[in-house]
Amino acid sequence: MNKYAEFIITCSESHHYKGEMLVEDNSLVRILSGELKVIQGNRTFTFGAGDTYLFPRNQLSVMIKYGKDGQPYRALVMRLQTDYLKKYYRKHDIVSLQPHTHGVLPLESSPLLDGLFASILPYFDLKKEISVKLTQVKMEEAIEILRNIYPHADSILSDFSTAGKIDLTDFMEKNYMFNIPLEKFSYLTGRSLTSFKRDFKKAFQTSPQRWLTQKRLELAHYQLAEQHRKPIDVFYESGFENLSHFSYAFKKHFGYAPTQVPQT
Repeated sequence: MNKYAEFIITCSESHHYKGEMLVEDNSLVRILSGELKVIQGNRTFTFGAGDTYLFPRNQLSVMIKYGKDGQPYRALVMRLQTDYLKKYYRKHDIVSLQPHTHGVLPLESSPLLDGLFASILPYFDLKKEISVKLTQVKMEEAIEILRNIYPHADSILSDFSTAGKIDLTDFMEKNYMFNIPLEKFSYLTGRSLTSFKRDFKKAFQTSPQRWLTQKRLELAHYQLAEQHRKPIDVFYESGFENLSHFSYAFKKHFGYAPTQVPQT
């Protein structure tokens, strides 16, 4: 993170990185080099150098970052802080709309976006802290550009809703592959941890951890058998932290190693 501008972040990975992401602020991202794969439920997005996307707040995603063409993965991330967005919409007397339902939003190429990111890159060469006023000027510029180039931007930017109690069964069936703590699952379904565990047991007749492990192993088995993928390529996307734990759990559950899965 740039120590001179909390709302601007550069990401740089020399080779390959995977990780879950759940952020509390909307983020505007420009890929500078390398490649990024974003997995949200059953949808996958791939972004390369020059691509721009808007990442809505409070959405579970798997982020896979690759170097490409001899260049590391690098991106410029502009956090559109929720507190500032609330002030912006109050100031301009814009009525908040219904909460949005879509995931990450790829943005079409635009000279306005090109100009915005070109104006931000020099900030990383500054030797002194950027003023709060300048930070707010750049955020307001980003908001105005998004509202200019994307007609439904307000449905994302003005969505300040917090996680409410939702259908636990539907949510877990769509998001079991995300390797996050149970506390996060409980928050995203609008429950305390105690209520989450109680409702989960009622819905699935088993504990969250046992159910999650089984669902993740079944997903991995499908990818190995039906999609002919390799264990090293599926363990993380299936929700496991490392290959050795995945291999151990897989063999214990199915009776054979991931490398021995019959191909169909």
